[in-house]
This record gives sequence, structure tokens and C-alpha cells, in this order.
Amino acid sequence: MEALIGKKAPSFKANAVINGNEIVEGYSLDQFIGKKDVVLFFYPLDFTFVCPTELLAFQEKLAEFEKRGVAVVGCSVDSQFSHWAWLNTDKNNGGIKGVTYPLVSDMSTTIARNFGVLAGKYNHDTGEFDGAPVAFRGTFLIDKEGVVKHSVVNDLGLGRSVDETLRMVDALHHLEKYGEVCPANWKEGDDAMTPSLTGVADYLSKH
Repeated sequence: MEALIGKKAPSFKANAVINGNEIVEGYSLDQFIGKKDVVLFFYPLDFTFVCPTELLAFQEKLAEFEKRGVAVVGCSVDSQFSHWAWLNTDKNNGGIKGVTYPLVSDMSTTIARNFGVLAGKYNHDTGEFDGAPVAFRGTFLIDKEGVVKHSVVNDLGLGRSVDETLRMVDALHHLEKYGEVCPANWKEGDDAMTPSLTGVADYLSKH
């Protein structure tokens, strides 16, 4: 599928669980347009193995995202009822109790397909699904205008880095605030570059 970078994020309305215990209909990222950046991340399934480590890691860093004005939203092909049950299961029993950011239900797999992270596709010749009807571990950073600025997609067995997601948020905000581009391995507080030959040469002369 064509990359979404620089394009409007696909819009959706779906069932979701918010605040860890409230099921809502018609949840949409449109509510954040003009107000907040969004980190939307996909994961394969509730009640699995790598997934709870990722969801709990996002919760551990949630305050860091929030102080940067960023909303965190998770999404999988599970139902809202599965989400609710998992959110109300203790960690020592494989649950994610304590997670407060929204979890979106994508039972139709439409959202995953539109974002290009569905781990398979329908074979119209056989009428069967080739691959796994779940989402890869896709992470999308969407700015206040609803435009995708960063994405990374991991295979099912490869957990993502929440710290790297935070680094990309910081890089986006630095670019927006100062107009400076961020070089390799840049982190908050490091020197950035003016997007010109003079600016690049000045940066390289210091490093």
C-alpha cells in the first residue's frame, strides 16, 4: 500500500473503550483536529504475549505524551467487549488493568487495511484470507492537522520502542517550533540543523 506520510490519516468511526471502563460508539480521531497530535498504534490481539508489554509501556509513558499535548490511542481487531475484559483483568493474570487511554475496536479490519497494517489479505479467487487477519505493530504519529508525519510497522513478533515514539514527537515539535531539521539519533536538547547548505555545513563543522 502507498505510504501515508504527508497525507491525511484515514478517518474512522468505531466502538472503543475509554478511561479503562467505558464503552463508547462512534469514536473518532477527528476530535483532535486542531487541538492535539495523536499517536495511533495497532497491535495484533488482546490477551496475548508481547501486546500487554507494549500497552503497559505506553501507559507508563502516558504522562510524557500528555505533557507534550499528544493523545495516545490503541487499536486491534478485537471487539470492544474483549477490550473491556482485558482492561479489567489484573496484570498478574495477563491483563492490562490500569491502562486509561482509548482502545479502538476494528473487528471489520477496515481501519487496519486503510492504514496499511493488516497482516494479510482476502483472496477473492478462493474466498479465503491469506495470512493473519490481525494488525501488524504499526505506529503512526499524526499532527494537529490530521496529517501523518511518522510511521513504523513491526512484524507480529517484534515489540516496538515507546521511547522512540516519544523521540519522534519531540523531533516533530522541534521542527514545527524552530524550523530546524533533526539529524540522525537527535534527541531533545541536541543541536539541530537549518535546512540550507550553510546550516548543514555549520552543524557538521561542530560534530
